[in-house]
Amino acid sequence: MSVSLVSNAYLDDASSKIRSKPVPWEGYQRADLVTSEELALIKKIDRQSRAKTESLLLNDGQTYALLYLRLLKKLQRLDTMQYILVLIADALADHDERIPLFTRTAENEPELPYGPLTRVLDMQDEFMQLKSAQILTVLLCAEPRPLAPSQLHQFLGTLATMVQSNSPNKHDVGVQCLESLLARPECRQAVWAIPGIIAGLVEILKHKQGPQMCYQVAFCFWLLTFEQNIAEEINKKFDITPLLINVAQNAVKEKVIRVIVATFRNLVFKAPKANLPAMLVAQLLPYAKNLCGRKWTDEDIVEDVQYLRDELSANFQSLTTYDEYTSELASGHLSWSPVHESDDFWKENVTKLNEKDYGQLKTLLQLLNDSQDPIVLAVAVHDIGQYVKHYERGKKIINDLGAKRRVMELMSHSDSDVRYRALMSVQQLVSQPWISV
Repeated sequence: MSVSLVSNAYLDDASSKIRSKPVPWEGYQRADLVTSEELALIKKIDRQSRAKTESLLLNDGQTYALLYLRLLKKLQRLDTMQYILVLIADALADHDERIPLFTRTAENEPELPYGPLTRVLDMQDEFMQLKSAQILTVLLCAEPRPLAPSQLHQFLGTLATMVQSNSPNKHDVGVQCLESLLARPECRQAVWAIPGIIAGLVEILKHKQGPQMCYQVAFCFWLLTFEQNIAEEINKKFDITPLLINVAQNAVKEKVIRVIVATFRNLVFKAPKANLPAMLVAQLLPYAKNLCGRKWTDEDIVEDVQYLRDELSANFQSLTTYDEYTSELASGHLSWSPVHESDDFWKENVTKLNEKDYGQLKTLLQLLNDSQDPIVLAVAVHDIGQYVKHYERGKKIINDLGAKRRVMELMSHSDSDVRYRALMSVQQLVSQPWISV
C-alpha cells in the first residue's frame, strides 16, 4: 500500500522556516555529541539544494537514515531535533522506496527507528509532536508484518490526546494519521481499545466541521466498522447513528454522504440485530428512500443506498409497536412517536416493561435520571405516568425503584413541557390506589 505523508499547512510552513536556520554542528562535535564521521556526513547534506540532497540519498540512503535516527536519539536541543525531523520527512516525501531504509535500521540498533520518534511524542512542543506523528504513520503503515500492541500503544495514546485537544492542527494531523493506520486490521482493534480516540472523533463531528474533516472522520468510522466486534458495539457505546445521519443530511459533498452510507452498510451487514433498531428509531429508512431518488455520480453509493433501504424496510415490516418502543428505549432517543400517547398500546403492553426483572422499566428510569435532553425527559416522565395509570401495582414499583423523587424534581425543570408532563405523572402517582403485594 502506498502511503504519503499527512499534509498540513502549519507543518509545511514551520518546516520551511526550520530548514533555513543554521545548526551548530561543529559545536556538537567539540562537545563530543557527534563524531567526526557523523559531522562529515551531515555537513555534506546540511542546507544543500534539493538536487544535491537527492543525489546523496540515492547513493547513501541507508547511511543517512541511520545517521538521522542516531542523531535524533542522542541530541537534546529542541531546534536541532526539529531540524532532524524535517530532514527525515524530506527524505520520505514522495519516496515510498526509502521507507525500508528507515525501518531496516532496527538491524543495527533494535530501538530504531521507533524509539527516538516515540520519545519525541512526549515533548511539549506542538511541531515536534505533529512532525513525529507524520513520520511514524508512514513507517508503521509500511511495515510488512502485523504491528504489535507495544509498537502502537504510546503513539495511539498521543493520537487520542490530539483528537481530543482544542488545536485544529492536532485534529487535522491526528485524524489523517488515523485514516492511514486504520487500513490495518490490527490497528483497528488497537484503536478500539482506546475509547478516547472514538470519543474524540465523535466530538469533532458534533462541532459542525468543514466537508473535508467530516469526510476524514467518517472514513475512520467506515474502516473501524469492518471489524465484527466494533460493528456490534460502536453505536451502543458512542451513539453514532443519529450523528452520522445528521452529518449526511447537512453534507454538501457527495463523498461525505458516500462514506457515511458505506459505514451504515457495514453496520447492517456485520451486526443487523445491534444496529437496525437504532437506525429505524433515528429515521434512517425515510432518509435512505430519499437518497434512492437522487442522481449520483458514483455507482457504489446507488448500490449501498438500495441495500440500506431494502434491509431497513424488511426489518420495519416485522416490527411490532412494542419492538418499536423497545428500540426507541435502547437507543436513548425518545421522541413523541405515536405509541407513547396510545392508551391501547399501554393497555396491551404495560406488563412487558416488568419482564426480565423490570429490565425495560429500569432503562426508562435510567433515561429519566441521566438524560439532559428536554424531549427525552418529557417523554420518559410521561411514560412513567402511563405505566402507573395502566398497571395496578405501578405506583408501588415506581416507589420501590426510587423514581418518585426524580419525577417530583422534574416539576421544577426549566423546560415547560417537562414540568407539565411531570405534573401529570405526579397526579397519577398520588391518585392511584396503593396496591400492596
